[in-house]
Amino acid sequence: ARAGLDPQTQRAAWRRLDEIPFDAQHRFMATLHDDPGGGRRIFVKGAPERLLAMCADQAAGAAVQPLDPGYWQARIDACARNGERVLGFATRAAAPGDARLDFAMVESGLTFLGLAGLMDPPRDEAVAAVAECRSAGIAIKMITGDHKGTAAAIARQLAIADDPQVLEGAALDGMPDDTLRREVERVSVFARATPEHKLRIVDALQANGHIVAMTGDGVNDAPAVKQADVGVAMGRKGTEAAKEAAQMVLLDDNFASIVAAVHEGRTVYDNIRKVIGWTLPSNGGEVLCVILAIVLGLTLPMTPVQILWINMILTVTLGLVLAFEPPEPDVMNRPPRPRDAPILSRFLVWRIGFVSVLFMLGVFGIFAYAQHRGYGIDGARTMVVNTLVVMEIFYLFNVRYLHRTSFSLVGAMGTPAVLAAVAVVVAAQMLFTYAPFMHGLFDSAPLAFADGLVIVLVGVATMTILEIEKILTRRLAL
Repeated sequence: ARAGLDPQTQRAAWRRLDEIPFDAQHRFMATLHDDPGGGRRIFVKGAPERLLAMCADQAAGAAVQPLDPGYWQARIDACARNGERVLGFATRAAAPGDARLDFAMVESGLTFLGLAGLMDPPRDEAVAAVAECRSAGIAIKMITGDHKGTAAAIARQLAIADDPQVLEGAALDGMPDDTLRREVERVSVFARATPEHKLRIVDALQANGHIVAMTGDGVNDAPAVKQADVGVAMGRKGTEAAKEAAQMVLLDDNFASIVAAVHEGRTVYDNIRKVIGWTLPSNGGEVLCVILAIVLGLTLPMTPVQILWINMILTVTLGLVLAFEPPEPDVMNRPPRPRDAPILSRFLVWRIGFVSVLFMLGVFGIFAYAQHRGYGIDGARTMVVNTLVVMEIFYLFNVRYLHRTSFSLVGAMGTPAVLAAVAVVVAAQMLFTYAPFMHGLFDSAPLAFADGLVIVLVGVATMTILEIEKILTRRLAL
């Protein structure tokens, strides 16, 4: 259109009779046409280095002249350095009776017509997504059929590595597997890669212990996509073969969506750990209290119906809100966890035991305090129930951040869901403590205001101890 030609008119004039489709193996596409001037003509487009090897001469206006490979290679390199994807074009006359096209007709004797550079600069969101991947400890490998200069320029624009190293696919053909395993750690860009190369690269990365995600859209990408731990196909441009081989399909064909999925996945995983880290110690503290009282022959600090009340009121409020916690600020600044990392890490196992014991000590301590203050058994147990609930509220604010301190304005404010849940729990505890009908149901009793302050101070002390413990465990790398 820019040359002043109408595409539809030209297509009608140069009627296509046959074609050789593009394939990564031969790296060109050829078509056979009727020539409006009489006879028939073959046109070929593809990787310029491949076409140069198939040409005998080059066009010079209406004439031809000897092929100058050095000149064209310099032009190819110049375009590639600018990040342009370069296509070469060639032609030759066909016999008037030729109706079918085969490889023998285009393997040699072509006239080189010239080059076209296609500029497709990376989008801003792609550059940001790559930077976020690198900060998250995710290495990006570019595997492409493009010229190595083009691939290197795009890799620099995307900043997939500080100094992206490039390896051409031809170098992989005779490379032993052990050598390839070393090279895949060093090299960030693989140019002029075939489907076999892509599969070998994925295999080598997996052999090195990496979890590999592979994106692809074509039939040729399907083997590598299927081999990867996470195969990702393009939803808009992807072939059905690629989609069938993949575990995930991108509806918007946007790399940034993969990074968003990683971000969301890490958030969900963190929240599962938070729910476990909050639920098990909460129940563990109650269990330890009952076991210790039975073993030592002590008065139970809580009755079974009071334990049921605690679990009921906390599970449907505080236990649920942790599942909807927003991501922690550093969620994409951490390296990926090991493949075999258990969800119950050493830190969580320690935390479950430590907090369970801390809750048990708080329960028996406040039970003894209430009796010393002159409360009867009902009043002492009411104080224990309120103390345990308050300790679990403060522990909730502590466990909201597993990787940083909770002593901050953001940590103290909480989310709307957390604040609403805490408000519901506080209102329920006020009813439990002061509503006469609750006294008959749960054998509770009213408490003095000063003792309520003591209960709150126990919660503050619990959170302070756990924040100190959090700092120490991070330094000890638990």
